[in-house]
Amino acid sequence: MTSAERRLYGLYAITPEENDTARLVAKVRDCIEGGARAVQYRAKSLAAETRLEQALALAQVCRAHRVPFIVNDSVELALAVDADGIHLGRDDGDAVAARARVGTRIIGVSCYDQPARARTAAAAGADYVAIGSVFSSSTKPGAVRAPLSLIGEARRVSGLPVVAIGGITAANAAEAIAAGADMVAVISAVFDARDVAAAAEAIARLFNEDEHGRGADDVRAQPRAV
Repeated sequence: MTSAERRLYGLYAITPEENDTARLVAKVRDCIEGGARAVQYRAKSLAAETRLEQALALAQVCRAHRVPFIVNDSVELALAVDADGIHLGRDDGDAVAARARVGTRIIGVSCYDQPARARTAAAAGADYVAIGSVFSSSTKPGAVRAPLSLIGEARRVSGLPVVAIGGITAANAAEAIAAGADMVAVISAVFDARDVAAAAEAIARLFNEDEHGRGADDVRAQPRAV
């Protein structure tokens, strides 16, 4: 997958905890068909064998659709399934160590409500940073809120693409995009919907409108190597 094909812009789908692999794969496929531009596999409580089974299946789906497949928190799992990248939280190790292991794969780093972490992540070799929770989140109800203004600040201090995360829906995603988010990370607003593809499309289309409105000269409308 070339850097242009790995471009991070648009809907970033993060998978819910789901024991039924076939059901999860079907939902992710629908989400991609609805316009998701990247998929992150996040499974904190499932057994190791289930996580491997699911990650292998999802990697195959994403590869077939030429969509980057990112694994949350486990470099070992990312390497085992030949994922396109790894996402690191506060307790998942640092980007320098991860880069030594994953080579040119994508590395994303959670920066919560601390743009200074984005500067550190960039210096360590990260490819994108995440800011949030930008809205109240049902997935992480106790998460610290991050004002939308921190999206632009994180971009300024890091020079990296910024993913907005936390409580994002079709009703408020445009606010995060307007604040400078290159991607919006979504779980429940898409995967809990009766029609996953339609829910994904409702958010994905906001980026199409935003990109057309800015025009080809805007830096966020240009392919970037990530």
